[in-house]
Amino acid sequence: MGRCHICGGHSPTISSTLGVCLRCIRGKPEEALKITDAAHSKSRRAFGLPAKPPKDPRGILCGACSNKCKIGIGGRGFCGLIPNTGGRLVRTGGTADKGILRWYYDPLPTNCVAWWFCPGCTGAGYPKYAHNRNAETGYANLAVFYGACSFDCLFCQNWHYRDLTASLNPSMSAESLAAKADGHVACVCFFGGDPSVQMPHALRVSEIALDKAREEGRILRVCWETNGYWATEAAMKAAEFSLASGGNIKIDLKTWDENLSMALCGVSNKPTLESFRMIAEEYFGKRPELPVLSASTLLVPGYVDVEEVSSLAGFIAEIDSRIPYTLLAFHPHHLLSDLPTTSRKVAYQCYIAAKKHLDKVRIGNVHLLS
Repeated sequence: MGRCHICGGHSPTISSTLGVCLRCIRGKPEEALKITDAAHSKSRRAFGLPAKPPKDPRGILCGACSNKCKIGIGGRGFCGLIPNTGGRLVRTGGTADKGILRWYYDPLPTNCVAWWFCPGCTGAGYPKYAHNRNAETGYANLAVFYGACSFDCLFCQNWHYRDLTASLNPSMSAESLAAKADGHVACVCFFGGDPSVQMPHALRVSEIALDKAREEGRILRVCWETNGYWATEAAMKAAEFSLASGGNIKIDLKTWDENLSMALCGVSNKPTLESFRMIAEEYFGKRPELPVLSASTLLVPGYVDVEEVSSLAGFIAEIDSRIPYTLLAFHPHHLLSDLPTTSRKVAYQCYIAAKKHLDKVRIGNVHLLS
């Protein structure tokens, strides 16, 4: 039973770690964010990461992602991969020569956010983009787990990526990783952490792997699971690779309310929404039969409610109501481990709210619903 330090309210859906309720985050954001900032600072201190994206007026602009860190001498970017050493930014990861990551082969069909329209799980796009009319059994997804992130989600399901950030190990060149996308690999998915802070590496891997697949006359899709905090040029290049290859960009729209984003994820959600709109307007209409872009939202109990989902669905529908939207059940994890799982009642209410705006909505992780 958590307590809000502002209004004094008690509820199982108020996290003790966060220390504030949704109503106060929306209604008293200045006071609420002072409390949630302390939770973020504590979560990052253990890994030697800055509490917030640095904005040193005399620092050097990084530009690797939408945080646009200005890193002073002796400082480090929010992602942890880019220190300022003697007045020079040193990119210790995310270059074509060095990606901080782990990789593995994930047999198809796999537990993908886009499973309900993905060629690897359904055969959608056969024969141009899929090997089979149904699931691509016998093939694999090359899963690339990047070891750094541009967000600080207190509910992160993959928070252990920070071990890679801290150690800068293991690392791998783009050429070496691309070679893993051999004949039994039908798709490559970049996730993490998040690919947004290591895009030079991910884009180079994509380029090499796709060129090789074309030479051999085989299918290879390039997909992304991301918070959408890409630099503009990288975002558009990623979308081009996915469009051409039959892949999908899965952008996690975590919140609609900017203050809630700051409270839960440590950064503003505005760049994510802008990136989503930019990619959707430029690319979705070019291949609507096999969506090049989709959205997902994690239904964090007590915080990401029907109002959030309805607003996000309305935003998506303004662009194109055919864009798929996946609502994901929450599992207690990381620093919000004191919250319950998403209830069936709330999930269904969110589904109904989203369906008022969008043609294609699904609930994922239904086995987690309480």
